Amino acid sequence: MTKVTMIVNGKSVSAETEGRTLLVQYLREGLGLTGTHVGCDTSQCGACVVHVNGEAVKSCTMFAAEAEGAEVTTIEGMANPDGSLSVIQQAFQDHHGLQCGFCTPGMVMSAAALLKDNPRPTEAEVRAYLEGNICRCTGYHNIVKAIMAASGQDVAIAAE
Repeated sequence: MTKVTMIVNGKSVSAETEGRTLLVQYLREGLGLTGTHVGCDTSQCGACVVHVNGEAVKSCTMFAAEAEGAEVTTIEGMANPDGSLSVIQQAFQDHHGLQCGFCTPGMVMSAAALLKDNPRPTEAEVRAYLEGNICRCTGYHNIVKAIMAASGQDVAIAAE
């Protein structure tokens, strides 16, 4: 067992873990942060996206020990300090960028990474960025609308 310490959602946390423990397992099982989902176990779906030192990472592809000393943000850390929804979360709610909700945490985390790097993406850039995230319910139209709205842009986009 190895003690792993990191900053998660602004708080220092430590837990004993096996070397083979994935970051997603550490967050869900070790810390009880179950908003990060395990969808495919093969790094294809994006349901497990978190931010590690400000970068979007599929947490099923990273060992917890690799995040030693890192700053990790999960979907639980995306809300505003007063507990209200972030701009991105609110846009997903306002534009129904979800259906079953399983992919939503990963989509929100990916959207946040995109908007950090490109605050005013085009619709095509949003769609290209989301290629690493799978949604089996929505057809992506409302997810794209939500991300465009969160960027402060017109949400009247063409339907696919």
